[in-house]
Amino acid sequence: MAYDLASPTDLSALSSGVSWWYNWSPSPNAAVPTDYATRYGMVFYPMLWNGSFNAADIVTYLKANPTIQYMLVLNEPNLVSQSNMTPQQAAQLWPQYEAIAAQTGVKIVGPAITWGTMTNYEDPVAWLDAFYAAYEAANSNRAPQIDYLAFHWYDYGLDAQLDRLTKYGKPFWVTEFANWHSQNDGAQIDTLAKQEAQMTDMVATCESRTDVFRYAWFTGRVSPDPHFSSLLGATGVLTDLGTLYLSLPMQ
Repeated sequence: MAYDLASPTDLSALSSGVSWWYNWSPSPNAAVPTDYATRYGMVFYPMLWNGSFNAADIVTYLKANPTIQYMLVLNEPNLVSQSNMTPQQAAQLWPQYEAIAAQTGVKIVGPAITWGTMTNYEDPVAWLDAFYAAYEAANSNRAPQIDYLAFHWYDYGLDAQLDRLTKYGKPFWVTEFANWHSQNDGAQIDTLAKQEAQMTDMVATCESRTDVFRYAWFTGRVSPDPHFSSLLGATGVLTDLGTLYLSLPMQ
């Protein structure tokens, strides 16, 4: 799941059906018990949200936690309210991610692409095409190290969106998803039952595709919650949606 888990009781409540989480930062919340992996059977994956990180500290952390095999990078670069990074800027940054991976053996998961708000790069394919071109031009035609491509989606049609990205030949992590369709067109998600149906469908899509390696529902707890997407209510208590999420089949 995509959420800054902090409460041991939240972790315990989720542990029967959630195998991993991330919180958009390089380390777990300080309130998470240090033995979380053995206590809850859940893995934390760090994220380098943009270029603001100390590479030496990240390498030290990853070497001290060798069970962490994946590193998420670059959150929604074509959203100006998120990491807000042009393809050319991301191409300049990417070798820093690759250097950390080379020193630690972790796999690179990202960029976490979506439909965005950046002029000329609203379409994730347009952003990725330009990113590949800029990186290859600066690196003797070598393609960037992308071990897994991340994607975020909040509407109908997840399967078709992933199909558009198969051209890059990468397995996927769907690192944020829910259905927040809000247009007043009869298809808006405005009841728990509608979100439950969408969760069931979207999880089935992820589970049925051989190119989806990991996925993470967004979110744990949010208020207000007009689309009924919170997995947690009171501390340590699952919502009805959370109970459904834990019950859905997973491989």
